[in-house]
Amino acid sequence: MQAMYLMVAVVVGMQQQPVVPRIVVPALAHAQVALQGLDALDALDALDALDALDGLDAVDAIDAVDTGDAGTLQDEQDPTDSLWRAARQALNRADYQSAASLYGDLAHRYPNASHAGDALYWAAFALYKNDNLDRARGLLITQQQRYRKAATLRDGDALLARVQAALAKQGDGEAAEWIRRHAQPAADTGRTRGGSCPGEDDDDDLRIAALNGLLQMDATSALPILKKVLAKRDACSAGLRRKAVFIVSQKHGGETEDILLDVARNDPDSEVRQQAVFWLSQVGSDRAVTALDSILRGATDPELQDKAIFALSQIHQGRAGQILRDYAANEHAPDEAREKAIFWLGQQRSPENAAFLRGLYAKLASEELKEKVIFSLSQMGGADNGRWLMDIALNEREPVEMRKKALFWVGQTGGNLDQLAGLYDRMQNQEMKEQLIFVYSQRHEAAALDQLIRIAKTEQDKELRKKAIFWLGQSHDPRAAQVLLEIINP
Repeated sequence: MQAMYLMVAVVVGMQQQPVVPRIVVPALAHAQVALQGLDALDALDALDALDALDGLDAVDAIDAVDTGDAGTLQDEQDPTDSLWRAARQALNRADYQSAASLYGDLAHRYPNASHAGDALYWAAFALYKNDNLDRARGLLITQQQRYRKAATLRDGDALLARVQAALAKQGDGEAAEWIRRHAQPAADTGRTRGGSCPGEDDDDDLRIAALNGLLQMDATSALPILKKVLAKRDACSAGLRRKAVFIVSQKHGGETEDILLDVARNDPDSEVRQQAVFWLSQVGSDRAVTALDSILRGATDPELQDKAIFALSQIHQGRAGQILRDYAANEHAPDEAREKAIFWLGQQRSPENAAFLRGLYAKLASEELKEKVIFSLSQMGGADNGRWLMDIALNEREPVEMRKKALFWVGQTGGNLDQLAGLYDRMQNQEMKEQLIFVYSQRHEAAALDQLIRIAKTEQDKELRKKAIFWLGQSHDPRAAQVLLEIINP
């Protein structure tokens, strides 16, 4: 799930990025790995990383090309060498107008040079950066028509898609038609130039780039195309379908819930289904809640059920919460899924959920479910939940492990220290006394250290004294050191 927020940041940022040739990709591998490791909270950092990519040092980029295949690059004796180097220097200075002119001049004067096709790409790149979109489009189309073996041809495809998307957003009808045509599913497979299956983050794939262009189009124009993409069932189009699910979620047309629900129920790819469920939660309508309820109750895929539970937890309306409470109380539902429902109910921290969980605890037979209720209530906080946890800790009819966990969370969530200190002499169970000693050791108040000192000095049980002494040894308080010295040298 959490991978979905990052995906949003990357897709939005991608609409403004230049296309760096694939032969430069090894020089950027470290940046890509860093981006892949980010979580949802780092979405803004991901955008910053993409901005850094947007400002890629052009000399480094082209030097990476220069160290590659000598047959496709300039030779020291090549008459185009001076033009290529001058263009490279201009690009490095972010002088896009000069770079476009120099690369364009190279391609025009030396159309048969080995790198004339690449010069067209870099000229279009510079024009794109300078918002000269119409000229950039013309150069990229020329590259496609005349230089089918250019090293940057596939990157040119992707850049053309972004140029067309930008032009379509400005109202260019020809560009909009290009986007519609290239976003359509192929007759047989999702493969594109090169024979590989496109992934949803395959930025230099023509079909993915064309789908991204649909973000700029209104729902009426985009949804029919997206429905055709989502109707595909072959494994190779899964990446396209994942991308299409996201784009559908950004369109607020009347069909959005129906399309996402159909995908969540029927797509053969598990990840596609899960993404559809997630985006239903972002729609947040009554119809979306109904759809998620249906998926939760009817799905046989545990991962899909988990996504439905999470999605419902993100919709802050009464009916979604009631669906989760009903599911958590359903004895016929899988325990693992019920645990997740209990956890997310605890994260919402509503009085209604707290009262429900306190009442649910007594009805549960599974210790794992009981433990999850104890944890969820501890995370909610509040006086009522604190008292309930203490009651569990003191209830000798409860399993000792549940009592220990309740006591631990009372200590961790700031339970009344005077009350905790008074418990030690009242406890008869050895394990509970050990747990209390540990609870005291985790508190930073002077009264907690006083209690450890008292136990270390006066406790008759040798094992309990040893535990108190051990935790005194972990303290940096001078009083603890003095007590230990007294014990060593009575």
